[in-house]
Amino acid sequence: MPELPEVAALSDFLRARASGRTVAAVEVGSIAALKTFDPPTGALVGGEVTGVARHGKWLDVVIAPAPDGTAPDAGPLHLVFHLSRGGWVRWSDALSTKPVRPSLGGSGRGAILALRVRLDDGSGFDLTEAGTRKRLAVHVVRDPAEIEMIASLGVDPLSPEFTTQTLADLLSAKNQQVKGLLREQRSIAGIGNAYSDEILLVGRFSPYKLTGSFTPEETARLHRAIGDVLAEAIAAASGKPAKELKDAKRGGMRVHGRTGLPCPGWDGTPCGDTVHEVSFADRSMQYCPTCQTGGKPLADRRMSKLLR
Repeated sequence: MPELPEVAALSDFLRARASGRTVAAVEVGSIAALKTFDPPTGALVGGEVTGVARHGKWLDVVIAPAPDGTAPDAGPLHLVFHLSRGGWVRWSDALSTKPVRPSLGGSGRGAILALRVRLDDGSGFDLTEAGTRKRLAVHVVRDPAEIEMIASLGVDPLSPEFTTQTLADLLSAKNQQVKGLLREQRSIAGIGNAYSDEILLVGRFSPYKLTGSFTPEETARLHRAIGDVLAEAIAAASGKPAKELKDAKRGGMRVHGRTGLPCPGWDGTPCGDTVHEVSFADRSMQYCPTCQTGGKPLADRRMSKLLR
């Protein structure tokens, strides 16, 4: 799933290519992906792309509608989408001229074309989704805050508001595993499964450490790790075309997705251990026992059940 660094890079990518262009057509390929009906997608046609923003893991293409004489002062519309696990943005300088045929979205594993946005110079982008679980969400709204999941987002970890004290308040609000807090979008917006693994390695914390147990020194260390990991990932993704971002993300990981490989160490000095994994029903997490859990492997609940 794209997380904050990739979504930030996609936002920059689309802003650089689409800003100032006029929307020539919006074609819906997956009816299931479209979550709103008013305004309709047709209201975007003729409007000018004035910017692209990010809200946590959500992308927001801002479009100033063309005056129609009845509402010349109408505010901008927002094409807002969440890529979820299998979604992606595919840009083309010359989109296919073949019309998109709408469908209910399907449940097959193959990639589907959910939405196509054509611009006036023939360029544009497709929103696609692969996998059996189709969770791509597309909204057309007058205000992104109309989307409950955006309105309820927590603090952005790249914002000035995300101070050490803000993190301390979040840690003390509820006694839970720190891995869960980092992934909780209502607390901190934009961090998911992959970057929470990376942050916890760099910070040298067990994923299971309870938030109520953090000392002021540990809170400051976690705050630094969040900033350092996200800044590094954003720098690595910056300037890359959309089609290269997935590989850039995988290539930059220290522990996530690297089960069984040597741990590079929390500070870049190999510790001599290997990356371990804990599996859940729909995801897994990776960590290093030496760097994070005092050398003690965490129990893999799924494997334990299989061995009973």
